[in-house]
Amino acid sequence: MSKTDCPPPRATYRLQLNSRFNFAAVEAIAPYLAQLGVSHVYASPFLKARPGSSHGYDIVDHSTLNPELGSKEDFDHMTRALRAQGLGLILDFVPNHMGVNGADNPYWLDVLEWGQGSAYAGWFDIDWQPEPSHLKGKVLIPVLGDQYGAVLAGGGLELCLDAAAGEIAVWAHGAHKLPIHPGHYGRILGSDHAELDKLSDAFSHLEGFHPHEPRRAAQLKADLAGLVAGDSKVAEAVAERLRHFAGIAGELESWRPLDRLIADQHWRVAYFRVAADDINYRRFFNISDLAGLRIEHEELFDHTHRLVFELIAKGVLDGLRIDHIDGLLDPKTYCRRLREKAPRPIYLVVEKILGAGEELREDWHADGTTGYEFANLLTNLLVDPNGQARLDELYHRFGGERRSFKAISRECKLAIMEDEMAGELGGLAREAARIARSNPRTADFTRNVLQRALREIVAGFRVYRTYVDMDGASPADLQELESAFTHARRSGAGIDRSVFDFLFSLLSTQAVARPGSGFSRQDVMRFAMRFQQYTGPIMAKGVEDTAFYRYNRFIAANEVGGHPDHLGASVNAFHAANLARRPGAMLATSTHDTKRGEDCRARLAVLSEIAPDFAEASTRWRAMLGGGEAEPDGNDIFLFFQLLVGAWPTDLVPEDMSQLERFQERIQAAMLKSVREAKVHTNWAAPDEAYEKSLHDYIAAAFANQDFLADFIAFEKRVIELGASNSFVQTVLKFTVPGVPDIYQGAEAFDLSMVDPDNRRPVDWDWLTRRVKDIGPIARDDLLDGSAKLAITANLLDLRRRHEALFTQGDYRPIAMANDRFIAFSRQHGDCAFVVVAARFPCSGPIDDFLPLAHHYPVYGEILSGRQITPGKEGIDLAMLLAELPAAVLVAQTPPAVRQSQP
Repeated sequence: MSKTDCPPPRATYRLQLNSRFNFAAVEAIAPYLAQLGVSHVYASPFLKARPGSSHGYDIVDHSTLNPELGSKEDFDHMTRALRAQGLGLILDFVPNHMGVNGADNPYWLDVLEWGQGSAYAGWFDIDWQPEPSHLKGKVLIPVLGDQYGAVLAGGGLELCLDAAAGEIAVWAHGAHKLPIHPGHYGRILGSDHAELDKLSDAFSHLEGFHPHEPRRAAQLKADLAGLVAGDSKVAEAVAERLRHFAGIAGELESWRPLDRLIADQHWRVAYFRVAADDINYRRFFNISDLAGLRIEHEELFDHTHRLVFELIAKGVLDGLRIDHIDGLLDPKTYCRRLREKAPRPIYLVVEKILGAGEELREDWHADGTTGYEFANLLTNLLVDPNGQARLDELYHRFGGERRSFKAISRECKLAIMEDEMAGELGGLAREAARIARSNPRTADFTRNVLQRALREIVAGFRVYRTYVDMDGASPADLQELESAFTHARRSGAGIDRSVFDFLFSLLSTQAVARPGSGFSRQDVMRFAMRFQQYTGPIMAKGVEDTAFYRYNRFIAANEVGGHPDHLGASVNAFHAANLARRPGAMLATSTHDTKRGEDCRARLAVLSEIAPDFAEASTRWRAMLGGGEAEPDGNDIFLFFQLLVGAWPTDLVPEDMSQLERFQERIQAAMLKSVREAKVHTNWAAPDEAYEKSLHDYIAAAFANQDFLADFIAFEKRVIELGASNSFVQTVLKFTVPGVPDIYQGAEAFDLSMVDPDNRRPVDWDWLTRRVKDIGPIARDDLLDGSAKLAITANLLDLRRRHEALFTQGDYRPIAMANDRFIAFSRQHGDCAFVVVAARFPCSGPIDDFLPLAHHYPVYGEILSGRQITPGKEGIDLAMLLAELPAAVLVAQTPPAVRQSQP
């Protein structure tokens, strides 16, 4: 099916569903969303997830809805309400992984019970022959809060019977179900009771029913459940047998029977830290509770997509957003299969983080990305590059990092490979060594030297991954591989060049480009494609989740897909990106993954213009708050000051103690997460309580220091006003350039949020619903409370509704301005057109320029302020046009009267 058969949405509205904001809640706000003017709700995952999931990405069953969000009837009510309001539905779909561990994923539990004999063993990306011999044929389950022996001796592992199901399992910490293989039920049930003796014997002879052991075991489990339910003596006999596997707390030797039983299972339960070295299944990044799926298997593809295809066929779903596309073995084949098997054309976007200069692959047939690159483009457009040197100087003075962001990123990627994801790297090295040993020419390349080389190669990547597939490497793939290998050869100077040559031949698949290579084509292809699934997580964990929290020079630039080493973007770069963008690409400015809300970043951009003032203020604040021996690191203090500037609520005054306390709690949580992610003074695995207390106390002291608060608010007042101007410009541009605007829940008003979970706080739907009904011309006084942003959004969505062809098919024409401060362009389709002009850098002083117009209409209507403008001979005087508001959207018209004109 052609993707062109499905027009893109007018605009999407992202909703984060959970037990507190469910199907019924979406139904209730449908009228508001319709009045706002979006065309589609873009929902977070709503398939069945682990109980208590706050996000829905830990799906345990793709074939059913999440009961915590409501019933099937509730879902139907929601979708009918959306349709009644003219709203479509797009689902955030997760094909890369499932939620595992706990006791909720029946497919994963079946694998733990039956091992490689499970019908679902091929669904999960498990290495059944890892190097540690004790893991051969087993799956590592790293869920224990302490070392295995300590947990075992302490009674943290308990053998239990599910009487209703007749199933026996070990429960870890009372939360994680670890099924016992039915072939071992006999040694548990024993022969003391006649009926149990018969069942024990039957369970012990399951192999006689091969290959139908699971079916026979199910029958026997039902028999066991019946016996226990029907005879109290049997129930007591089973309980007594289970007690044989329980020991005395603190006496390890007494737990030997349970230990021996555990040793014979298809799983090995372990301390959570063991995962870093011994994990033998692909995870989502380093999260052991999310196991990678082999979605490239068509049977699994069909199973996981059955429900969503039913919803597409019924007209309930209009599109899909594919989560973590880079995690898949073969994204191109996945997207093509999705297009081919979908029952009707759909809107399809992929969560793809593009590197500098990287483009989304055309042969995926996706409508576009989810828009991280657009968010970064807009932020950089608002940043004055002239402030970079002063921010550098200030950052260094505060004790921040003096190394380049590139050097920090490399260090962080190496650290992730050495610690949190060392097991996966070791697996790749073992596979490369096995291939090397298959050919005499490469037989001397040891696993150790190959692992050292692979480590340097991965650290040298500037993009998340390449996309080598069974067709080989594309020119773009080869270019990225060559770049990574150039860095690797330089940094790994002690490694023989021939090792890199060999690995390049594998990763580019050139080793098997010709017949008679001496290597297995399947082995080489598998290695190259699995390697690609590793580089993305290292980039994400090393850069996004570590380096971005260490390099605090200017945190507005530390955003998913961003490049903090360079600040600012030219107007020409902005126009070029708009001309190159696909019509269906999302235009995101805030998402559930962004580290700062869009208006927080817009406000922080002001600091690039007033860097000297910020330098004086922050130095003064540090002096006011300093002096203690346990003062936090200067890098973290600098982050704290920036968060205060960016996230301070516009209406917050120190006298409002309850609001001040709530904001302090939010700042404390964001700072704690930031320093743990940075992994310099503390971390998630082994928190440094002393450092975390010093940070907490420093922040508390700041909020209690009235002199500091007075000084800060005096500085912040100006930044808030200038930041509101930036927010205005950002919003106007978002809704007028090519692409599909995406609104994150509540971000149609000010979004000053910090990193999650702060950006997932409840939305004030009552306030939004009241204000959207009372939208009129925007005045300058509206800029500070978020109502102007809401009005821009509603007005421009209405323009998009009335002129859909103009936005989906119309031209984008940059307008050259004499001053790089101004951004101007027109959109035109047939006789329909409008012009946008905006002024960035609100500190730059008076506006003195004209907007040149290729075709002079007698009068232009300015959509946002409601004014009517008559051009002069040189065009439109921007000093007049932008006197009150920093951006304008002009539509040609011939009114009966002209309310404002110029000579």
